[in-house]
Amino acid sequence: MYDNQSRVAPASIRAARWRCAVGAGLALLGSMVAVAAPLDDFTVSEVAPGNWVHVGSLDERTVDNLGDQANIGFIVGERCVAVVDPGGSLLVGQALRAAIRRVTDRPVCYVIYTHLHPDHLFGAAAFQPDGATFVGHEKLPRALAVRGASYVNSLKRDLGAAAAGSELVVPTQLVRGELRLDLGGRTLLLKAWPVAHTDDDLTVLDESTGTLWLGDLLFCEHTPVLDGSIRGFLKVMDQLAALPAGQFVPGHGRTGLRWPEALNPQRSYLQMIARDVRAAIRNNQTIEQAVESVGQSARNDWTNFDRFHGRNVTTAYAELEWSDDE
Repeated sequence: MYDNQSRVAPASIRAARWRCAVGAGLALLGSMVAVAAPLDDFTVSEVAPGNWVHVGSLDERTVDNLGDQANIGFIVGERCVAVVDPGGSLLVGQALRAAIRRVTDRPVCYVIYTHLHPDHLFGAAAFQPDGATFVGHEKLPRALAVRGASYVNSLKRDLGAAAAGSELVVPTQLVRGELRLDLGGRTLLLKAWPVAHTDDDLTVLDESTGTLWLGDLLFCEHTPVLDGSIRGFLKVMDQLAALPAGQFVPGHGRTGLRWPEALNPQRSYLQMIARDVRAAIRNNQTIEQAVESVGQSARNDWTNFDRFHGRNVTTAYAELEWSDDE
């Protein structure tokens, strides 16, 4: 565990911009709860009855934001609480746990991971003392086994001493297909998706309010990240669009669009990459040439474009070059 007496860490998250929020109109609903400890400037909003969201920074991980980059939160039932993504470091997880305690004294019974990326799950250790069950896609344990060491090393590189106590907690309850979790008077429908953003994407639907937690199957503002299959991502988005969500929580960013129109900017971006990469392959362009040319017109539409766009093109090229059935 992190010992704040023996290790020095920033006292607060003071990201330059707090621009991320949930989908259209959600930030206007409910109340705000500020958390003074263990981090300052950490707030959660009740975006639908019993659904509380903390919005992360769009900035890259640094000691200033402590890995607080993703939209994370919790859902309160009559019996217990489910966390949806515990955040990008132990300190973020502790801030989320403190926020829960400001809202309710009901125990945390589940910690649900929407996928394997570290900005969504390094805060898990904050909830181990609660005896919570950790839940994820059936493919998540293998993904963490393959990538875990590199994730830990990069967290230590970026946060230094502030990374202490952050760890990857492997889920013990796995979702294959669908799974319902009963929080007491509130049922959550968890769905494991085919390869899309990653190979272990999971959504959470609060059936009581119709609130859909998408993880990184939806990016708003932040450049979408392709770490799975571009064809699969587009197919899954079409299936998501058919879901009758009342409210929605993207993994990053905010939008003024309502559901399912909120999917359109990301869909257009991925369709552009797929179309232009196919053209580059037909024209015998190398992968390096494709990275330089494909999709550059979208640069001003997304934050973090230079960091992620080239990787997206590379991933799409590798997929479409040898196994493209359009």
